[in-house]
Amino acid sequence: MKQTSAAIVREYAFPDVTTVHGVSFDGAHIWIATGDTLNAVDPDSGETVRKLDVRAQAGTAFDGRYLFQIFGDRIQKVDPQTGDVVATIPTPEGGAAGMAWAEGSLWVGQHRNRKIHQVDPETGAIIRTLESNRFVTGVTWLGDELWHGTWEADRSELRHVDARTGEVLEQIDMPPSMIVSGLESNGRDTFFCGGGTSGKVRAVRRPA
Repeated sequence: MKQTSAAIVREYAFPDVTTVHGVSFDGAHIWIATGDTLNAVDPDSGETVRKLDVRAQAGTAFDGRYLFQIFGDRIQKVDPQTGDVVATIPTPEGGAAGMAWAEGSLWVGQHRNRKIHQVDPETGAIIRTLESNRFVTGVTWLGDELWHGTWEADRSELRHVDARTGEVLEQIDMPPSMIVSGLESNGRDTFFCGGGTSGKVRAVRRPA
């Protein structure tokens, strides 16, 4: 397994945000789940450009048209233009932390159960499950690579895992006490990491 230390290339801070729960990216904006709102952030300026009144207390994902947002035992399907919740499905096992979209499915991180579920976005049915030996927070895909964040004992890592077996192929260690509560990639070379109660998002470079 390849193991490296995180290269943090930028920090985003938001004066009115106390906790970042989930993170997603729609190709133009970083979306952060802040508890009572979903906020769109310009990745260049760091400014919050829009807010949607959506309960947002865990992972966030984007399928190219809709945002998906975990709130308790439901995953909400949200129109990003209006903020309307157009559908909901059950959260697997009643609750979750992180979430990503790939291959027509939602990939949902189950924090304390140490799992990632591939979930049918129409029904909420679990298609398959990957096991981890760490608490799973954010989940993302970078190209054909499945990555997830961990958070345990004030330490966090970004892990590249085999999407079939869950085997850890690569690990990026965050500095001590710098936790990862949500995770998304820009699809190329950077991860956006939610910083939990720091209220920050940190950009981490994908090792070459």
